[in-house]
Amino acid sequence: MTDTLKAPFGRVATAMITPFTPSGEVDHERAWNLARHLSDHGTDTLVVSGTTGESPTLSDDEKVALFKTVIDSVADRKTKVIAGSGTNDTARVVHLSEKAGELGADGVLVVTPYYNKPTQRGLIEHFTVSADVGLPVMVYNIPSRTNRLIELDTLAEIAAHPNVVATKDAVESLDFTSKTINRIPGLPVYSGQDSLTLPMLSVGAVGVVSVVSHLAGLTVQAMVKAAESGDFAEAARLHHALLPLCEACFLETNPAPVKAGMNAFWEPVGDVRLPLVNASEETVAAIEKALGALQGL
Repeated sequence: MTDTLKAPFGRVATAMITPFTPSGEVDHERAWNLARHLSDHGTDTLVVSGTTGESPTLSDDEKVALFKTVIDSVADRKTKVIAGSGTNDTARVVHLSEKAGELGADGVLVVTPYYNKPTQRGLIEHFTVSADVGLPVMVYNIPSRTNRLIELDTLAEIAAHPNVVATKDAVESLDFTSKTINRIPGLPVYSGQDSLTLPMLSVGAVGVVSVVSHLAGLTVQAMVKAAESGDFAEAARLHHALLPLCEACFLETNPAPVKAGMNAFWEPVGDVRLPLVNASEETVAAIEKALGALQGL
């Protein structure tokens, strides 16, 4: 694995869900408690208001308030906070990033602009302007949700910006990950797909931005540490133990399954906002079965 100095946000970042009250408002008390719970259970960095945090249905004011709550909640800890400032409107990204910086965020997650289908040159301009704000940027490459791949040549040009410090790779192609690390060796790569974390670590990724770490953070951290230390037999054992949970948490559109899992096995975190709908009983049962299999590892 890449040297620890090149893992700017630690080994395990959690893409944090956004708790809602029964009336559908952001539940800041629960968000505060959740951030500290995750910090206690294997999370090095909290990613706030990303896809798993239901960013498409959060207003800018809600996002900024949530940034503050989470930053304040772990201010007495080493846990870092990345603010999800990415949208398909560059000006809004700049605004949200500036607000995150004022609140003390350690970095921002900026996703590929979705729906408006920018060219590769447009992507370079978008990420350059976003990085010019001054905060460390994690570039989020997820073509399954954005219909746009940040191509290798494009990513290399973006990574030349001094404030671009990492990429979250959710391309779901080990070949693409390998080529990224080979072509841009100075850019730390984080897995954006839980089930591919260990394979990506094996070719040089530095960590994961995880969803299942809500429910099994210590096991995810143990797997990553085993790989970091070169004990790939132990890492593989934990990888295979985690796979059923990875599968269960993506039986329906994220974050509905993991939010249902937290409702059932942690504390009430509320419903998902429309157009998402709550996960089915069958999905919750699959999560429960997967968690049961992790007991005693």
